[in-house]
Amino acid sequence: MATIVCYGDSNTWGAIPMPSRAELGRFAPADRWPGALREKLGPSHTVIEEGLNGRTTVHDDPVDGLHKNGARFLPVVLETHAPIDLVIIKLGTNDLKVRFSVSAYDIADGAGHLVDLARASANKPGKAPPKVLLVAPAPLVQMGWIADMFTGGTEKSKTLGKEYKRVAEDRGVPFLDAGTVVTSSMVDGIHLDKPMQRKLGEAIAAMVPGILAG
Repeated sequence: MATIVCYGDSNTWGAIPMPSRAELGRFAPADRWPGALREKLGPSHTVIEEGLNGRTTVHDDPVDGLHKNGARFLPVVLETHAPIDLVIIKLGTNDLKVRFSVSAYDIADGAGHLVDLARASANKPGKAPPKVLLVAPAPLVQMGWIADMFTGGTEKSKTLGKEYKRVAEDRGVPFLDAGTVVTSSMVDGIHLDKPMQRKLGEAIAAMVPGILAG
């Protein structure tokens, strides 16, 4: 039985694309990308969803709270679910918010720090540190009500795939550019709709056996 942790933000949580800030909904478990991953891999794999709306890679959020910092919470997740065979890290979209004022290069380095934390974890009892799959988020598309929060973020998001690939290659970990597989919804420009959630889960599922065997 292999244990896989999906560590991400609202797209891992399963947020339905939002016509307005007041209309927050969540896809059913089977319709989220970790659910599609679970379905494809079958009962010999335990897939754990650790998605949080607004989670960043390494930044304390001055508006939404310190708990949104992915680097703060990842060590807790790693101990909670140990021993873990694979951690899938898919974060970075919220780092594009104008309040953080960081480049795509720095966002990728933040994701790299999370990779380092996962690979340095004790993973007790009785296992080597987990393997890591780094996933670059899909670029933002035309935004409506949420646009001011992400001023300048759309252009930066288009280079995340390149920067995440750099980070993954530097560390010798597998990498997926989600933007080559899925596109963000035109409803809000940031979240994945139901078909894209499934498509992403299936793409990741195709990679997992080789990663675990490697």
